[in-house]
Amino acid sequence: MTIKEVISIIEEQIAMPQAEDFDNVGLLCGIPDRNVSGVLVCHDALENVIDEAVERNCNLVVCFHPIIFSGLKSLTGKNYVERAVLKAIENKVAIYAIHTAFDNDYSGVNAGICNALGLKNLKILQPKKNNLKQLTVYVPNDYSEQVKETLFSAGAGNIGFYDECSFKIKGSGTFRPIEGSDPFSGEQNVRENADECMISVIFENYKQNQIIAAMKDAHPYEEVAYQIYSLDNENQYSGLGMYGEFDEEMDEKDFLKFIKNKFNVEVIKHSDFTNKKIKRVGVLGGSGASGIKSALAKKCDAYITGDLKYHDYFLAESKILLCDVGHYESEQWVAQQLFEILSQKISTFAILKSSEKTNPVNYFL
Repeated sequence: MTIKEVISIIEEQIAMPQAEDFDNVGLLCGIPDRNVSGVLVCHDALENVIDEAVERNCNLVVCFHPIIFSGLKSLTGKNYVERAVLKAIENKVAIYAIHTAFDNDYSGVNAGICNALGLKNLKILQPKKNNLKQLTVYVPNDYSEQVKETLFSAGAGNIGFYDECSFKIKGSGTFRPIEGSDPFSGEQNVRENADECMISVIFENYKQNQIIAAMKDAHPYEEVAYQIYSLDNENQYSGLGMYGEFDEEMDEKDFLKFIKNKFNVEVIKHSDFTNKKIKRVGVLGGSGASGIKSALAKKCDAYITGDLKYHDYFLAESKILLCDVGHYESEQWVAQQLFEILSQKISTFAILKSSEKTNPVNYFL
């Protein structure tokens, strides 16, 4: 199996185009057609992790954070990024990063946190905006099912936990072929009346090119009549953060003890107590100050994230308990999630979890 084929397996589960625009996901270094000897999954592809990959005969490292985030103007080993990339290149180790593609995935980072906490009735905290489009296409009645099936196969009509969603209306269309045309039916310079139907489907915007290409390939007309609309609807199944509820509420101090145990941390920074019970909880792995207002809007009793700054805690205003468990600590289940995704699909070579420490934050207790 090649690196390219392993990447295809990953991308069947995690849609890379849902990553944030500022991010750098995908294959960061390595030759896609090279055969894979083993895969090492990790949080950060640091130099010690590349050493581990070489030692354990893994020539593909699948990581969460991209080691190359901004542009590299040289590769001389002058910093930790260049040293890791140089070592990977010298040892023919490929590096593939998923970062915010997995942050935005419904089954990604934040689902991992919620599942570890036992939260139920999960919903996206900050649903993606400007992410959905609607396609309307006019098709001869006899070809409507063929075109519809093709649209579904190309990824149209997927809405959350439903697929093959569409709407169809029958009607009558007109057209007149003129000189230069090669019509499917009718004669040049004669208006044609056709029994047609209008098929409507919704899709995520990154699928547009593949859906339009598939539609045109399946459609019998030389010129396909269709429209694409950008929707104001938020995508309720893609976005940053999640929130859910406990079966039983708990008081704030018991809640802090609970998450301290679940996250296996010695210390939790938190805002003032609200003197309310905790039942609905929002989470956002990594640096999550941007989700505080959303957690308040969703009426969360508590919000768990990392990297909160001094002034962020004032935003709680005694309405919500803000909890900073640490950046790395909030994302600690990612390597296991990646391991499970790949292990379920690949049995021809080893899928291994890194045992190297990559959390740069230490605590003196």
